[in-house]
Amino acid sequence: MSILPEHIETLATKVIKKGAEKGVYVATAESCTGGLIGGSLTDIAGSSAVVDRGFITYTNKAKMQVLGVSADTLREVGAVSERTACEMANGAIAKSASHLAVAVTGIAGPGGSDHKPGGRVHLATANRDGIILHKKMDYGDIGRDKVRLATIETALEMLLSALEEM
Repeated sequence: MSILPEHIETLATKVIKKGAEKGVYVATAESCTGGLIGGSLTDIAGSSAVVDRGFITYTNKAKMQVLGVSADTLREVGAVSERTACEMANGAIAKSASHLAVAVTGIAGPGGSDHKPGGRVHLATANRDGIILHKKMDYGDIGRDKVRLATIETALEMLLSALEEM
């Protein structure tokens, strides 16, 4: 039995099934979700045919060292930005054997600022040809757990959409 909410387990199952059908490996690059996207995928039986690896890069230093996010990007637009999410997704592709990657960076809360409020998350998917999709989500200051669950759901939906287009 999964520890995930049913709708997230269902999405993760669809990602694993579609990835296996297409022979696609997937990587995750996570900040605010701390590995929960990768965990949701590996909670599904048969996930070893699809999940290559996951990167948890919570600090800016880790984003730069592990995924190659530019120091200029972090200085100019910050960690919670479209540019950072896209660089994270591309870094996960470059540092893995994956065909597809999803990256998330955001403010799960509590806190934030007027410029970057709690509940703001940037997500990006990339494949070996580059970025497929970026989404900026403002889930609102609904609580850390709810922001993280909403982010997992959006990330899985983005992976499934990308897989269907491959």
